[in-house]
Amino acid sequence: MVPKLLLLQKLQAAADRRYGVGSGRRYQLPHRHPSAAGRFTACFVACLLALAAVTTFALALTLHRPDPAAAYAASPRGGGGYAVVINTWKRYDLLRRSVAHYSGCAGVDVVYIVWSEPEEPTEDLRRSILNCSRWGGGAAAEVRLVINTEDSLNNRFIPIQGLTTDAVFSVDDDLIVPCSTLRFAFGVWQSAPSAMVGFVPRMHWLADPGSDTKEYRYGSWWSVWWTGTYSMVLSKASFFHRQYLDLYTNHMLPSIRDYVNENRNCEDIAMSFLVANVTGAPPVWVQGRIFEIGSSGISSLKGHGLQRSRCLNTFSAMYGHMPLVATTVKAVDSRTSWFCIVRLAYLCA
Repeated sequence: MVPKLLLLQKLQAAADRRYGVGSGRRYQLPHRHPSAAGRFTACFVACLLALAAVTTFALALTLHRPDPAAAYAASPRGGGGYAVVINTWKRYDLLRRSVAHYSGCAGVDVVYIVWSEPEEPTEDLRRSILNCSRWGGGAAAEVRLVINTEDSLNNRFIPIQGLTTDAVFSVDDDLIVPCSTLRFAFGVWQSAPSAMVGFVPRMHWLADPGSDTKEYRYGSWWSVWWTGTYSMVLSKASFFHRQYLDLYTNHMLPSIRDYVNENRNCEDIAMSFLVANVTGAPPVWVQGRIFEIGSSGISSLKGHGLQRSRCLNTFSAMYGHMPLVATTVKAVDSRTSWFCIVRLAYLCA
């Protein structure tokens, strides 16, 4: 096993022992009350459960990790922060907005733009992108272009020359995560640095649990919302250790990268498989508001779910097993959740 894998496994083991992340603990979801007469009681119990869950996780984070905001206060850019890697494709207005936003977030060391278009950006476009970090005024992170000659979704995981931070926040050019939410997620990642920590959860399901044939189905957001269970956080908005860039590009099965190139899909599922296979643990879903500023993408195409299911089955066959691990654990910032709980109690009354 390569030394990097040993390093990440040690990091995961230490984090798991300390924080319990990836321990495989499951929590039962509250059952719906079968009677309308018990509506108040059920709602009251749900409020108490929500309050207890948020309080427990908030206490765990408070007791075992420092507040990242305090570390950022020491310097304008918050030394020891993270890099933002933006994957983009011919959406220049969205790219400018994303760069302007993320370059102004405390803790961001450098904003990298992964460019995979056939033509390199014109000088005017290059100048407008690199300078848009000044729109917000004040201190701003440096912005760098990573030019790729090949058009491939795998490019978003190519190791970046000059990258110095361990933490990488991978994001699409049409997603905006508020700086405060991003800061909280970074703190969660610091508690489990070998895990993927992100905002967009997804699930894999057995098509027929009673069958000996292991055929999987891709579960969209609605299946996660309904069951509270997930096994992936998509790389369109997630933190992971920079060593996974090297593992994905130089050590993962080449046949997986070839499949991504041929089908122009599922690079995010491939990364989820890789991390789960290294750690043997689930990812961490951070609950937080994120904003989609684009109007279309691969996920809007017809047959997207079927294609993703094919990816699950193809990758599991290539690995020889299903490495994804399901969980129900969710990281919630209690500083912004109290209002939601109070509002829920009010609605239940």
